[in-house]
Amino acid sequence: MKEKEQFFIAQVGKTVGLWGDLKFHLHTDFPEQFKISQSYKSDRGTLEILDINLTRGIIKFRGYESLESAKKLTNAKIYSSKEATQKNCELKEGEHFWFDIIGSTVFEEKEVLGVVTDIQRILDIDYLLIKTDSKLVKEGLSNSFLVPYIPRYIIKADTSTNEIFTQDSKDILEAS
Repeated sequence: MKEKEQFFIAQVGKTVGLWGDLKFHLHTDFPEQFKISQSYKSDRGTLEILDINLTRGIIKFRGYESLESAKKLTNAKIYSSKEATQKNCELKEGEHFWFDIIGSTVFEEKEVLGVVTDIQRILDIDYLLIKTDSKLVKEGLSNSFLVPYIPRYIIKADTSTNEIFTQDSKDILEAS
């Protein structure tokens, strides 16, 4: 049986104070998924949240309540599965999970521009990394390009058909 794919959602920082509190750095848009008594996989094993303060960015894990034991978790990476993410996170209208967008075919009008291979966040804007369609590469265009995931360029993202419809994205490709 294939192990479920895990997504990086947070990283533990250095200790704070004397009682096992740690800095907590989110790598997700859904902080509400972190709740007391909830367990997460990490590169240090399964960790159960004993206490969390999202406003201050502080977390404490069961079994790591002392300064010395908490130091063992410094730089630990926290992961979640696709199923747990879908269960614990509520999307608003027009929002999508990155894993639902990656692999989508990108169109401008009726022309295929390529396929989304990754999403990169630069400052507070998400950019689709698109592997250019081989037909366009043969015409001399770049192998890949970035398109900001903002209304100026993205008309519609349909996760049920894995299609993204854009405007002016070909201009970005041609300038790449």
